[in-house]
Amino acid sequence: MNLTKPAPPSEDKRWRLVEGTMRRNGYEPHALIETLHTVQESFGYIDEDALKFVSASLQVPLARAYGVATFYHFFTLKPQGEHTCVVCTGTACYIKGANAILEAIKNEFGITPGETTDDGKVSLLSARCLGSCGLAPVAVFDGEIVGNLDAPRVIERLRRWVGND
Repeated sequence: MNLTKPAPPSEDKRWRLVEGTMRRNGYEPHALIETLHTVQESFGYIDEDALKFVSASLQVPLARAYGVATFYHFFTLKPQGEHTCVVCTGTACYIKGANAILEAIKNEFGITPGETTDDGKVSLLSARCLGSCGLAPVAVFDGEIVGNLDAPRVIERLRRWVGND
């Protein structure tokens, strides 16, 4: 058994927060999710170096840490853009044109759900159902739910983010 504590991936002071979370939980494997939460909150996403560090520190297999990080929707393995657009692809939204909205975004900005524009301004996500079926099609723009959308309205809103920030 390796009792040597692994070194953080960098000198970044945010690793102290991550180590504090692990230390508070006695470096027990059951602290995996809480530790990944701390990484996510500290860095905005969880990269490969973070997964390796947390995995080694808590002595859990890297595959398990990766599995947890990819299973829960809250965790992201890529840096997010300044703004986030979540397009609902539930049944009502799909019938009323969610796919046309996603296709228009792809044509205009070259991104599909799970990707971020090259300039880092917009991240696009999709959700199975946002529970606002009466307003379909629906999207969430930086936490604001907007309904009765069509592709031109979504593109106009995203252009403002890309052009004005």
